[in-house]
Formats: sequence, C-alpha cells, structure tokens
Amino acid sequence: MGPGFGASGGAMGGGGIMRNLRADRTVLERGLPKGTLKRVVSYARPHRALLGAFLLFTIFDAALVVVTPLLTQRIIDDGVLQKNVTLVIWLAAAMALVAVVDMIFGVISGWLSTRIGEGLIFDLRTQVFGHVQRQSLAFFTRAQTGALVSRLNTDVLGAQRAFTSTLSNSVSNLISVVVVGAAMMVLSWQVTLMCVALFPILFLTSRWVGRQLAGLTREQMDGNAALATTMTERFNVGGALLLKLFGRREDEDAAFAQRADVVRRLGIRIALLTRMFGATMQLVPALATALVYGFGGWMVIQGEVTLGTLTALGLLLVRLLGPLQALSNVRIDVMTALVSFDRVFEVLDLPSLIQEKPDAAEVPRDAASVRFRHVAFTYPRADEVSLASLEAIARPESREVREVLTDIDFAAEPGEMVALVGPSGAGKSTITHLIARLYDVRSGSVEVGGQDVREVTLESLEAAVGYVTQDAHMFHDTVRGNLLYARPGASDEEVWAALEAAQIAAVIEALPDGLDTVVGDRGYRLSGGERQRLAIARLLLKAPHIVVLDEATAHLDSESEAAVQTALDAALAGRTSIVIAHRLSTIRAADRILVIEAGRVVESGTHESLLADGGLYSELYETQFRR
Repeated sequence: MGPGFGASGGAMGGGGIMRNLRADRTVLERGLPKGTLKRVVSYARPHRALLGAFLLFTIFDAALVVVTPLLTQRIIDDGVLQKNVTLVIWLAAAMALVAVVDMIFGVISGWLSTRIGEGLIFDLRTQVFGHVQRQSLAFFTRAQTGALVSRLNTDVLGAQRAFTSTLSNSVSNLISVVVVGAAMMVLSWQVTLMCVALFPILFLTSRWVGRQLAGLTREQMDGNAALATTMTERFNVGGALLLKLFGRREDEDAAFAQRADVVRRLGIRIALLTRMFGATMQLVPALATALVYGFGGWMVIQGEVTLGTLTALGLLLVRLLGPLQALSNVRIDVMTALVSFDRVFEVLDLPSLIQEKPDAAEVPRDAASVRFRHVAFTYPRADEVSLASLEAIARPESREVREVLTDIDFAAEPGEMVALVGPSGAGKSTITHLIARLYDVRSGSVEVGGQDVREVTLESLEAAVGYVTQDAHMFHDTVRGNLLYARPGASDEEVWAALEAAQIAAVIEALPDGLDTVVGDRGYRLSGGERQRLAIARLLLKAPHIVVLDEATAHLDSESEAAVQTALDAALAGRTSIVIAHRLSTIRAADRILVIEAGRVVESGTHESLLADGGLYSELYETQFRR
C-alpha cells in the first residue's frame, strides 16, 4: 500500500478515492430545484444535537493527525539524540495516549454517524413508503416496481451519505489539510513547497481517470441493470413458465451472454484504468517522499533543520495527500448526495389524485347501498399520476384521452345483486373501481350508504366494500398470513369458519403445514380455483356489507368453477353485490343486469326480460351457448 493510501490521521483510503473517481460527474451539470438545500437541512433538524456532537468529535479527531509526527520530532531531537531516556518514555506514553484517544474518538464518531444515518434512512423510507401507498391505482399501473424500490433503497442511502460520510469526510479532510499544511510550513516551508509542487500531477491524473471511470461505470451500471432486469423477469414463476412453454432457452442464453459480455468488457477497461491510477497514486507519494528525505536530508546535513524535523515532515506528508485528493472531489460528493435527495423529493412531491378531505365523514358500519348518479369518467393522463423517471419507457400521450364512462346511472339497494355484462373493454371493471374510490369520477357522483365516496374517509370506505378479482393476489406468506391481512385480530376458529364457507377448508387441512403453509410468490403453489376460494375466505373474514366480484370465475375449469360458485353463494348471502360475469349462466339470479357497451348502459333488466328484448344481452347469451 503506497503512502498516499494511509487511512490514519484523516487520510482517505484508496477505496474512498476510487469511489470518488467513479462518481458521475454529470451531476455537476444538473440544476436542482430552488429550495432543495433548505429542504435537505430541514431533515437534519431532528438530529441536530447528534450532528453537533458528531462534527465536534470529527474536528477533534482530524486535529490529532499532527500530534504523533510532532511528538516523533521531540522524541528524536530532545530524547534520542540527547540520550534523555525519561523524556523518550514520557513522549512515547503520550503517543500511546493519543492513539487511544484517536481510537475512542473514532468509535464515538462512528456510533454518532450510524445513529444519524439510520435515523435519516428511517425518516425518508417511512415517508416515501407511506406516500407511495396512498397514491391512486393509476400511479401503480404506470410506475415500475423496481424504480420505486430503487427510490426506497439506492436514493435514500445516497441521501443519507450527505449527513454522514460526505459531511464528516469534508470536515475532517479540510481540518487535516489546514492543520497538517500549517505544521509542515512551520517545520520547513522549503520542503513543503517542493512537495506540494508534485501534487498537480496527481490531480490532473485523477481528473482524467475520473472522467473515464465515471462514463465507464455508468455504462457498467446500465449493463448490470439490464442483466438484473432479465433475471428478474425470467426467474419469477410467470416468466419461467413462459420460457418453458415456448422453449426459447438457446435464444435466452445467447441474449444473456451478449449482455454479460458487454459488462465483462467494461469491467476489464475499468480494472485497467484503476490499475493505472493506483500506480500513479503510489508513484507521486514515492517521489514526494524522496524529495522530503533527499532535500530534507541535505538540510539536516547543512544544519538548517533537525533530524526529528525531517522525520516529522515525512510522517506529515503521508497525512496530507489523502485529504487533498478527497477535497478535490468534494463538490461531486455533495452534488451526488443532493441529487439523491432530489430524486426522493420527486416522489414525495407527487400528489395523489385520491385525497381524503380533512372533515371526511365515516361510512356507516351497516352501509349497504351503492348509487351511481350520472357518472362520467376519463382515465387520468400520465403526467397527472406518474413520473417519467419511474417508467422504463415513458412516452407522452399521443392523443386526447377519451371518455371511458358516460352517464352511468343505477342503484344497488341493500341485499340486491346487480350484474354488469358486456364486451371486453366496455368499462365494466372501471365501474367497479369507482365504488371503492380507486379512481375519482370526472362528473356525477358515486354513493355508498347514501354518501358521496369523495366525502368519506378512505378507511371506512375500504371497510365497507370487499373485492374478489379474477387474479386473486396472494403475498409470499403463509395461508394464515394472507387471510389475517383482511382482519388481523381474527381467531383460528373464525379463520377455519371462513375456509369452510369458502369450500377450501379440506384443501388447507391437507397441506403440509396447514394454515402455516407458505403459498409462494403470488400464491403460485395453489391452483387457480384454490386461490379464488382462499380470496373468498379472506373476503368472508373481512365481512363487508358490499361485495364486488370482478369475473371471479372467468378462467376456471368446470369443477373449480362449481366449487368457487358455491363459495361465492356463501359470500354474497345477505350482502349487496356488484358482479361482473364472464359466464352469463352465473348471473341468471341477479336482481338486475346492466349491459355495458362503449362506456354506457345500453340495456337494463332481469335475465328473462333481456332475453325477451332480443338486444345485445340476447346476442351475447346466444353466442356463448352456441359454442
């Protein structure tokens, strides 16, 4: 390890220098929104006492870098050369004490840094997580999950570094340069200036290597991201199944190898540049050391400086190089941290289209009616709900967004079943999404229990309405965990009662660990029919007064459909229900059937009356049963 890489006394380690060189220098060209710095400082306020103590210990620790070289000077000049054993012992003890104090200060600074950093990470992560959770459904239909996770991890960690490593290193390095430089000038300004004359070689080399490394590292990160994306898509259950069904293994191998080869080549180039810089980092300090001992040795012989002074100058030189190198990149460090903050703020500043009013009322616990009053709806535009930076392919809307629903007007009274039928894309699912206020209407109103859903609390609305969709999502958790998500306080007896009613208790009992069996990613360890019945059991535990079924039996075989339908009968008993049916045979008993076409209600009536009318419903029914 070259002398310039010394970590003691505030000098910056080689790994830290290389991280600086790999930093993306384009951050210096990026304009930050006005007020970003002030907002960043606001996050420091809760930790200001810890920050003050942290900076104090950091300053003391940085100032200690000159003590040991100066004690060495005294040991040699006043102790060894004067043969003063007592002084040598006392000065050596002082050096040991300084080392102990330095260690204590380092431990305390590290502890304070961790407290501040982890506190900041906690604040930012919980804020971002809570804010993202409260976004409208439209946000999640556009944003990429990986990009969101990156904001919660990579960018939050980058922001945290602003208050720990960037701040502490900047203060420590600045104090070290000032103190060490002043000490060297006092000991011998001639030797100091001669050594400093070599440092521009190091700076010029580091800037050239830094520019090259930053670009190559960015390409390498993009390449690794492409590899990670490929593996994520191919290694989940759905991707693996698609690959096996289409038999594209050789093509996949070739495509992956091509991407991996790009990363390999970039890695070789980065390693070569790193070696070149490492060699320079060893050469310049070696030349500076040769100058110190060569020119300084001549000065000792001439009697202009003492031997102890020469030794102290050599030790101080080691402690000067690292901080100087680090300070040359401090602007990049600061801007990188601020950009990370800005990317986090970008998410926090994105408003949700679904806002709860401060004076929102509670939906009555027994609310069981649904009323659509002349509802019109248009899906929000991309710029209203998402950020381009959260989408791999972000394109502006190329045409005006058309109206999806027009003048939807109907009521579902307590205990009634209202069925929605119509061609694919007619707007049936959109209607059901408006009941739980996953979106807001453009005009008209949706009422639950006689209250406009925009005037009630989201929590009470969510408690009043329950959903079972055709793709019943399960978390990678146990059966019990997925069921208790609906009602955390439910007892095992209540859980088993719900499973019995959902016609799946026998299946769960037969699983290896019963309720504690892990269902796998998205519930893939269960069949489609089992997932649907488990979703119905979850709904029964929630026990809402209003139930929405969005094609809950659309993709099931006859046997599974029969079991699910029996479970649905139990779920719908005594409840108001809005049902989207793919198979028209399942909605014959509906109190009212609404036929939706192009976002409008074109027919309304019972199964028998609609068949007798000979309209679109009759056509759909005949088409389905002629197959």
